[in-house]
Order: sequence, then C-alpha cells, then structure tokens
Amino acid sequence: MLLNILLLIIGFILLIKGADAFVDGASSTAQNFKVSKMLIGLTIIAFGTSAPELAVSISALASGSTDMLLGNVIGSCILNILLILGIAALIHPIKIRSNTVKKELPLCMLISTLLAVLFLDMSLGDGAPNQISRADGIVVILFFLVFLYYLITLAKQKKEENKKEKPKYGLGRSMLFIALGLAGIIIGSEMVVQNASSIAMEIGMSERVIALTVIAFGTSLPELVTTIVASRKGEQDLVVGNIIGSNIFNICIVLGVPVAIFGAVTPASFQMVDIVMLVASSALLFIFAVSTRRINRIEGALMIALFAAYYTYIVLA
Repeated sequence: MLLNILLLIIGFILLIKGADAFVDGASSTAQNFKVSKMLIGLTIIAFGTSAPELAVSISALASGSTDMLLGNVIGSCILNILLILGIAALIHPIKIRSNTVKKELPLCMLISTLLAVLFLDMSLGDGAPNQISRADGIVVILFFLVFLYYLITLAKQKKEENKKEKPKYGLGRSMLFIALGLAGIIIGSEMVVQNASSIAMEIGMSERVIALTVIAFGTSLPELVTTIVASRKGEQDLVVGNIIGSNIFNICIVLGVPVAIFGAVTPASFQMVDIVMLVASSALLFIFAVSTRRINRIEGALMIALFAAYYTYIVLA
C-alpha cells in the first residue's frame, strides 16, 4: 500500500503541472486564433480533460463492469458541477455570460434530463429493470452531433471584443503546451485512479461506491485541477466551458459510444438518488446562473455542501 500512496502523490504532481501548462496553452491558442475562450473551453479543454473518463468507461464495459461505467459517468457529472464549480466559485465568483445562460446551460440540463429518462424508461413503462440500451446510446450520440453543430455556429460568430489582446505565447508554443499539459493530465489521472482504486479495494469498498467516489473523482481530477488553475488565472470562460463541455461529452460520448459498441447495460446496484442528483445538480447550476448571471461564494459553498451530503449518504448507505 505504501507504493500505491507514493504513486498517488506522483500522479497528483503530474496533474497539477500538466493542468497549469494546459490552461496557459489553451488560453494563448484562443488569443492566437482570435476565437472565444468559451469555445476553447467547450472543445479542447472539455474533450481533453474527459479523455480519462472515456478510457475507463470503454475498459469497464469491455470487462462487464456496468456499475463502473454508469458510476464513472453519473458521478463525474455530479462532481463536475457541485464540487468543481463550487470550489472555483469559492476561489473567485464566476460570471456567467448571457449566451451561456440562454444556450449552453439549457443544452447541458436537457442532455442530463435525457439520460435520466432513458435510464428510467423501462420502469416508467412496464416496471421492467432499468437499462441503457444500444438504441439509447445512439440517441445520446445524436444529441452530441447537435452540440457539435452549435459549436460550429459559435466558431463562425464574430470574434470576441478582446481580439486585440496579445497572446502570451506563439501558436506553436501554445499547441506544445496543450499537448504536454494534456499528456501530464492523462498520465497523472491514470496513476491516481489505479492506485486509489487499489487502496479502496483493500479497504473493502463495493464496486458502486468505488465507481461513484474513487473512479469518478479520479477521472474528474483533470477537470478539477484545470478548473482551479483557470479560476486562479481569472480565465472564467475556460472554467464554465470546461464543466459544461465535459458533462455533455461524458453523457453523449463516454456513455453513448461504449453502449453503442458493446450493447445494453443493466446496472446491478444503482439507486434513484443517483439519477435525481444528476438532474438536480444541472438544474441548480441553471437556477444560480439565471438568477444573478454569476455563481458567488455563498452559492459555491451551498453546492459543495450538497455534494458532501450526497457522498456521505452513498458511502454510509
């Protein structure tokens, strides 16, 4: 176990250093191309930091661990909003753009609700066991194509007002920072997940609890560290774009692609509270954003408190 703890620490160091380079590279890339930092957050950062979730989900479903797949996706989405955005708001209140409130947040909430409906469709119909079918996987992938269409229209919009801002690095160096930073994030998160899982299994935790806690937290470490670094650097569009894009990517691709490839999954031990929290976290973020166009420190603390209450429940239950 001592070796696992040592490798865990090394993984965290790689994550932190990788995230720092990743955020700087992404921000400079946006300035070089003179595109919105929100677009960079929704694409390069969101998809890049979700790479560990995709790898874990494909591996889990290939080995028949359905609870690991669903716990990874659902747990990561809940953690992204309640914990990661909550921490970011505590560091620095987050301003939400009007366009984000009108388009990106409703889309994120719609896709979260869609997953809940697909998850419960059999119970809502005839009381049969809940499952995510291959057809359900294809449906969420199609919704991701709608999201991609939105990103294309966003990229075609006029360049943002701060287009004269001088990039911190040239384009070549910015792309290098993105590549090196992402490599550090992925390798570091893999080290953290593997060693944290080993420690958890030695303690005797169940697969559902490990999936919703250790795996979900471990695979969300890229989003967590990247968001904290971006928040400290004042890159608030990167913070919000990262979380929204990551959650959409998690549901549509991290869940949809493995299910479309390997077929239906029927969870063995998932509970209604997990699905309720998934939808509630997205709704709470939307309510905070609509009411004041920002997430202040008090709201961030409330999100963290709700996250702590939920995870205390699932561990003790």
